[in-house]
Amino acid sequence: MSGKAHKGAAQPLADHNGPILPLETVRTAYRDMLLLRRFEEKAGQLYGMGLIGGFCHLYIGQEAVIVGMSLAMKPGDKIVTSYRDHAHMLMMGMSPGGVMAELTGRKDGYSHGKGGSMHMFSREKNFYGGHGIVGAQVAIGTGLAFANKYRGTDEVGVAYFGEGAAQQGQVYESFNLAALHKLPCIYVIENNRYGMGTSVERSSAAAHNLSEIGAPWKIPGRKVDGMDLFAVHEAAQEAVAHCRAGKGPFLLEMETYRYRGHSMSDPARYRDRSEVEEMRRTRDPIEALHKLLSEKGTTDEAFKEIDAEVKQIVNDAAEFAQNSPEPDLSELWTDILVEA
Repeated sequence: MSGKAHKGAAQPLADHNGPILPLETVRTAYRDMLLLRRFEEKAGQLYGMGLIGGFCHLYIGQEAVIVGMSLAMKPGDKIVTSYRDHAHMLMMGMSPGGVMAELTGRKDGYSHGKGGSMHMFSREKNFYGGHGIVGAQVAIGTGLAFANKYRGTDEVGVAYFGEGAAQQGQVYESFNLAALHKLPCIYVIENNRYGMGTSVERSSAAAHNLSEIGAPWKIPGRKVDGMDLFAVHEAAQEAVAHCRAGKGPFLLEMETYRYRGHSMSDPARYRDRSEVEEMRRTRDPIEALHKLLSEKGTTDEAFKEIDAEVKQIVNDAAEFAQNSPEPDLSELWTDILVEA
């Protein structure tokens, strides 16, 4: 996604002694991360008002992962993820209005109101879905990478999944296939520490280092600070270069954190409130970029412009969704069969 340009020095920012990011790129990343958070906050509000039904898993706190990864990708690369998926859609260029309309079950949503939060996609934008079955998207992402190699492109497939899904059998079957055929697939574990009420330490014997779970198939892996945009981007650059060079799959463990519960119905009583407050106070990825950009000359007025732009986009998306009609009953019979 691209944001409005702002005045300021054009000095580059080092990416932890790795790739260099232009200051304007960092500003755009800040704007994108803020948009993702405000969009999710609005989705939470609409859920509370009863306008979004079913499940709704928010991405608040994890924004640096998808934004940092997106900086290393190019048009044609394909991604698939789990049910915590709204931010991934937006970063793939899907319309905020279309996403919000789907969340509210409206005709103008990406799945015409039939998919809801967990099941919408855009082939045009190379986003192959959020998926409600834990770990199932990993096999799909492997298939996307297989298609890329079969067609002889240098495009990559990226499969995002959580630390809970990392215990699923189909994940390891996918690793085997990807390694065997040297598929250009990046496996991204978004380790936010907790599954549906269970800490990763209680659910995984490999909790100390999930980046090593591909080792039996000789899949290289990196543990990454997923709350740091620069660390994510640096690791993403390495993984993408590895895959585009035909060297096979790569695994990234992003150590991140979700501020909200597993879903909107989760009160998150399994962790202390002080833990969440400490993460917000000391590790928030958006606040870290705000501080850095301020030090590099971005003015309060420029930040206000970004805030206003983001607020307008989110409000427009919510208004579009609420004004979109309910799907016709005939939609029950569409998109269920393809005649080849």
